[in-house]
Amino acid sequence: MYYENVLAAIGNTPLIKLNQICKDFEAPVFGKVEAFNPGHSAKDRTALHMIEAAEKRGDIQPGATIIEATSGNTGFSLAMICSLKGYKCVLTVSSKASREKIALLRSMGAQVVVCPKDAAPEDPRSYYSRAAHLSEEIPNSYYLAQNFNLDNMGAHYYTTGPEIWEQTEGKITHYVCCAGTGGTLSGTARFLKEKNPAIQIIAVDAYGSVLKKYWETEEFHESEIFPYKIEGLGKTIIPENIDFDVIDQFIKVTDKKSALRARQLAKNEGLLLGYSSGAAMECVFKIQEQLSRDHVVVVLFPDHGSRYLGKVYNDDWMRQNGFMGKQPVDSNYEYIRRIYKTYKIKTRRYIRQTLSKVSY
Repeated sequence: MYYENVLAAIGNTPLIKLNQICKDFEAPVFGKVEAFNPGHSAKDRTALHMIEAAEKRGDIQPGATIIEATSGNTGFSLAMICSLKGYKCVLTVSSKASREKIALLRSMGAQVVVCPKDAAPEDPRSYYSRAAHLSEEIPNSYYLAQNFNLDNMGAHYYTTGPEIWEQTEGKITHYVCCAGTGGTLSGTARFLKEKNPAIQIIAVDAYGSVLKKYWETEEFHESEIFPYKIEGLGKTIIPENIDFDVIDQFIKVTDKKSALRARQLAKNEGLLLGYSSGAAMECVFKIQEQLSRDHVVVVLFPDHGSRYLGKVYNDDWMRQNGFMGKQPVDSNYEYIRRIYKTYKIKTRRYIRQTLSKVSY
C-alpha cells in the first residue's frame, strides 16, 4: 500500500483523548490533531480544496503564480501543493509570523514578502493589500484570498466535519475551534449542525480581534483592535468564511494562558502543538463548568509546535513577554512601549476618520 504523492496523505487525522490535562473533567475531551497532515496543519485541507476547485473552474492556468496572504500555515500548504503541481508561489505574511514559519515557507520554494504587523488591512503596506496588489502586477497569477474564498469553508464541510462525526460515532456534543479565516470553524460546524442541531459550536477569539464583538453586535468595532501575539487566531477584518449563525458561544483567551496551555499539552500529553492549539485548549478550560458526563467534547488543534520553537517553546521569549518566571528589568519599558504604539495607531485612525466626516 502506498500514496501516489504527498497530497493523498492529507486528511483522516486522528482523534486523541486528552487523559492527563483533562483528568478533572466530567466529560471526555478529544483533540482533533491536524498536525498529522503532511504539511503539519489543517490548512493542507483548505489549500488543496481551494486550488483544485479553482482548477475545475478554469481560474488557474498552467504555469500560474499562486498568491496568498497568510499567517504561515496556509502558505506552507500552498507551497507544498504548488511544488507538486508546477505552480509558482508568492506569499505575503505579517511580521508577527515566527522566523521558523518564514524559513519553512522559503524552504518549500515560495517567495515570501514580509509586511508590517501593525498595518491596518486597508493600508497598502498590509499583507492583505500587498497580496491583492501583487495579483494585479504578476501576469497569469491567481489570488486565493482565503478569508473570502468560500472553498475554504467547503474543505472542512466535506472532510473535517464528516471525520469528526464518524470518529465520535455521532456522539459529539461540543466542538471547540479557533476563529481565524473561519473555514475550519464554519465548514466543520455546518456539517455537524446538519447532523445534530443541538451540538454546541464554541469559537475561540483573541483579545485584540474584532470577531467576538462583531458576533455580539453585528457591527465592526475598530476600538477592539490592538496588537496580540497569538498567530492564526482572530482577525482585524470580517472574513466571509465565518458563518456567525452556527456559533453558539464566542470566548476570548489571552496570549499568556494560551502559551502556557500549549506547553502543558506538550508536557502532559506528549503533543507538541502550536500557539492556537493552546488557545483552543484554554477555551475548553473556560467551559469546564458547562460540561457533564453526558457530553463529548472535540477540540480542533490546528498545527504543529515545531513552528513555535522560537516563541512558545523558548523560555527566553516566554520570560521576555512576562509569561513565565521573573520579568527582565526592561519588561515594563516594553509593555509601556506597546501601549504607546497601540494608542498612537488608534489616535491616527480616529483623526483620519474624523477629518473624512468634516464637510466644508
